Amino acid sequence: MTQGARIWGAAFAICLAGTISASPLHAETVAPTDVNIVDMEAKTSLTGKPGDPVAGRETFANRKKGNCLACHVNADLGELLFHGEVGPELNGVADRWSTEELRAIVVDSKQVFGDHTIMPGFYTTSLGDRIAEKFTGKTILSAQEVEDVVAYLLTLKEN
Repeated sequence: MTQGARIWGAAFAICLAGTISASPLHAETVAPTDVNIVDMEAKTSLTGKPGDPVAGRETFANRKKGNCLACHVNADLGELLFHGEVGPELNGVADRWSTEELRAIVVDSKQVFGDHTIMPGFYTTSLGDRIAEKFTGKTILSAQEVEDVVAYLLTLKEN
């Protein structure tokens, strides 16, 4: 084995070791089918790790990921164009909903608001009948992306 291969292998092992933990704070990711929404709340973190509000803001604004601006006005992202008006305004959303409620809404809004809502569930595999085959059985966002978006939404308080 060459020196470069040994160094690369050691670096890979260190990186991998850093991702594995027996700590309950770094629990396994909850599968979309195992998320428990009760009384409009998803009490358990999907990842066991705190969400990153900066990453959540990026996902929220990303037209190919969350695409939340397509439906929601959000003054925090005033520099971006074309905020939608279909969904409720999200200014001050952290004052209206708890962490657990926001998580449930982002995971699967239909379980919270009913089938009449047009908001998609971002961490469910039940996306409806007219889904391209390549998306069948997949979620829109990852578990960590959901936690990040929730962390971001919790920063949106009334001024």
